[in-house]
Amino acid sequence: MFTVVLPTYNELENLERFVAALQEVFAANELDGRIIVVDDNSPDGTGAIADGLAVRYGNLSVIHRSRKQGIGPAYVAGFKEALKTDTDHIFEMDCDFSHDPANIPAFLEAAGNADLVLGSRYVPGGKVENWSLMRRLISRWGGIYASRVLGVPVSDLTGGNKCFHRRVLEALDLDSVSSQGYGFQIELTYRAIKKGFRVREIPITFSDRQLGQSKMSKRIVFEAALVVWKLRLRPG
Repeated sequence: MFTVVLPTYNELENLERFVAALQEVFAANELDGRIIVVDDNSPDGTGAIADGLAVRYGNLSVIHRSRKQGIGPAYVAGFKEALKTDTDHIFEMDCDFSHDPANIPAFLEAAGNADLVLGSRYVPGGKVENWSLMRRLISRWGGIYASRVLGVPVSDLTGGNKCFHRRVLEALDLDSVSSQGYGFQIELTYRAIKKGFRVREIPITFSDRQLGQSKMSKRIVFEAALVVWKLRLRPG
């Protein structure tokens, strides 16, 4: 059994469609999947949509948080809730269709000999669609910068499509994770590697959202650059 954690903030146009796509993948592949939506009090009513989906689907639950606190804390809240169940694997996914639900079987197959599976845009077979040249450069060079500073052989440290075995999240101190955005993605993967867990990258196609507004900001990019050095200089 596995769980998909979906953080949401103003995803009214995407959430219902994405959940339906997940359910189709679960059914078509006879997978025992569950979904946890973590909504940060979206002013567009996404939380109410999530509640309606929880009534419709017995394998979906909702966490309502009082305010927008960032994607990192949202994922941590979802992880903690998932770890209360008997789930074996826990996915990070965005519900704006930048992460393809159809890739879930490939992640689970790769997880057979890995503790953490990363969906990578920058290994052979991976790619990015519908991004501007500037965003491609920021993402690609940001990942190279982070991997070189931290000394880890990962091609896509900033990617957010992941599958953790529960033992990884149980071994990490989730309460001490404070970074968000790119920084959050870098931090969890780096900590998993430092703990000795097996990390494997598989190729994915990352497609920019078609509906809704991107949550990317200069602050998130700047935070990621600082997080890399905080991790590098942290004792032990």
